[in-house]
Amino acid sequence: MDFVTTAVMVDLDSGSDGGRVGVSRRRFVQAAGATGASVSLAGCGGGGGGGSSGPIQITMDAEWEGISDSVTQSLYDAGLDESIEIEILPGDFESGARRSEFTSALDAGRASPDIFMMDSGWTIPFIARGQLVNLSTELSSETIDYVQSSYLSSAVNTASDPESGDLFGLPLFPDYPVIHYRRDLVEEAGYDPDAENWATEPLSWQEFAEIAADVWEQNGGPDGDQIDYGFTTQADNYVGLACCTFNETMTSFGGAYFGDHENLFGPIGDRPITVTEEPVLDTIRMMRSFMQGPDAEYAHPDFPQISTTDLLSFTEEPAREPFTSGNAIFHRNWPYAIPLNLDSDAFDAEDYDVMPLPYGVESGAGEYEGTGGPAAALGGWHLTINPNTQQLSEAVQVLEAFANQEVMINNFSEGGYLPPDPSVTESVNPDEVGPLGEFLETLAVSGQNTVPRPVTVAWPDQSSQVSSEVSAAYQAEKSPEQAMSDLESSLNSIESDLAE
Repeated sequence: MDFVTTAVMVDLDSGSDGGRVGVSRRRFVQAAGATGASVSLAGCGGGGGGGSSGPIQITMDAEWEGISDSVTQSLYDAGLDESIEIEILPGDFESGARRSEFTSALDAGRASPDIFMMDSGWTIPFIARGQLVNLSTELSSETIDYVQSSYLSSAVNTASDPESGDLFGLPLFPDYPVIHYRRDLVEEAGYDPDAENWATEPLSWQEFAEIAADVWEQNGGPDGDQIDYGFTTQADNYVGLACCTFNETMTSFGGAYFGDHENLFGPIGDRPITVTEEPVLDTIRMMRSFMQGPDAEYAHPDFPQISTTDLLSFTEEPAREPFTSGNAIFHRNWPYAIPLNLDSDAFDAEDYDVMPLPYGVESGAGEYEGTGGPAAALGGWHLTINPNTQQLSEAVQVLEAFANQEVMINNFSEGGYLPPDPSVTESVNPDEVGPLGEFLETLAVSGQNTVPRPVTVAWPDQSSQVSSEVSAAYQAEKSPEQAMSDLESSLNSIESDLAE
């Protein structure tokens, strides 16, 4: 929130939580030919970093190193003093490992790197521990005003202190999923995505499922041998289930982990636990129907089968590979999959398209604020400053330069990174930003409907409980009611322990 044909295990709460919640976009592509994905955190072997006269060191995804000349020049063009040298250090491929490296560096008081690129899913715990520079006291008032008024608000929230509201991270790029689909098969089945405005007008889950079932049936269906899946998504027992696929679908039905979305970031121990309510249970029932049909145990009787229980083992890449190889009709994933799908040998580029995620109930129809309507899980990354840096003034100037629309456009064009200011995504020349340029309208709709993870210091423990109980319900090891009752107890216990 990102680019492999080889299976890469990704701890996504540790990042992409599903991010892609936690894996860089092009890193997938690069990893396919790499012999080792893990890169140690450069500069962490000893105390003082680059020194007061050295370059500003930024630990980022490896692909940023590949476009460092262009990125650096765009920062200079935005007004950064050219005497400030920038060195991009490639961080670990896997977000959880990178989080551990940052934790070690900060716990040891190391001055390098000067700037961290942190996953939006785990920035707040670093803020809570007092381990990041307060940008609200360092950045100019103009930049703070621009971030607060124009950046994607859900991204800004994951970079801010939940109590004070102070900004501790500058959103670098957000990430949010879309539905990828086989336009050729849809049209052959009698549907017209253009006439029905699929690019910008989300379908309901009911309508989406009926269309997917129909198109799949016309291409062999669950008992045929033409196409394996009508729909693929990520339903494995991993953190991406808790942060992303279950979170967004539940939200679209009007469900929530902790009631109103103002409670997403706390206060721990003083917010309702709302996972036993009907919209949450309906989300599970719908997924049971998607995998085994409406007659299966605990399934929702109103939704058709559009996939198989293979979903129970799918994370990002296992879910994508059948689609890219021509064996799925619809597929939920992050924008990193767009160029991979466009390069598919199984179908031509004109046979492919994307659309926003469907919704369970209309916007505003959910009982809790922030629920109902299409919901897309928020991934992405922030730039934060190491409080031990010996070059605070220079590091602040670098972040000031990143808060520039031309820099955002360059990052979008060179690396495929979505701008943190949605207006830039909406107004940029599509011809300037590569494969994603053709789908800007859909990406804009998804960006307007993002839902963050409920990230607090409790979330690492809570997310594993969510994924475990939801997975048990998906597999019918427990009824939806029992699984969510057990989850309610677990979440309450964790909240109580941390609130003491």
